[in-house]
Amino acid sequence: MQTKSHLRTRMLCEGAIMVALAQVLSYVKLAEAPNGGSITPAMLPILLFAVRWGLRPGLLAGFLFGLLQLIFDSAYAWGWQSMLLDYLAAFTPLGLAGLFKGKKWGIFAGTVVGCLGRFVIHYISGVTIYRIVAPTEFLNTTYSSPALYSLVYNGSYMLPNALIALVLAAVLYRPMGKYLLGEDIK
Repeated sequence: MQTKSHLRTRMLCEGAIMVALAQVLSYVKLAEAPNGGSITPAMLPILLFAVRWGLRPGLLAGFLFGLLQLIFDSAYAWGWQSMLLDYLAAFTPLGLAGLFKGKKWGIFAGTVVGCLGRFVIHYISGVTIYRIVAPTEFLNTTYSSPALYSLVYNGSYMLPNALIALVLAAVLYRPMGKYLLGEDIK
């Protein structure tokens, strides 16, 4: 039987490792959008941690990952509002995966919910902050609607990121199922 203090220490250590792993994986860029946003496997460690430990620790891990992205990833921002939305607020919802803690298929539902939460924040940022770039051309199409531009632009990297996280989770599910379900920390 593990004590509450032992579990808390273990959670903090695992969280630090997963945030660090996410930061390292963020440098594995499969593609990069011209105005920020990239396709990487970086979200998976945060999603795994959230599903394993729950909502609050997951949200904190997502926030800390966003902070590291802001500091170390050559932040693409148009002022403090953009920094707040596109980094601190956008990565935090990855922790929503923690809503599915202990659920058999929680990593998959959590990945969808966490990625959708991150997408919504990026979408809001695109409509409110980056609207000044519309009309603009992206993917050989000219957009005059900030809402449509934000949907297409942010979807162009968030959908592949979500798919990468889902595929990696599927590959890891069988060998790491007990770990994902947190059965070793009960």
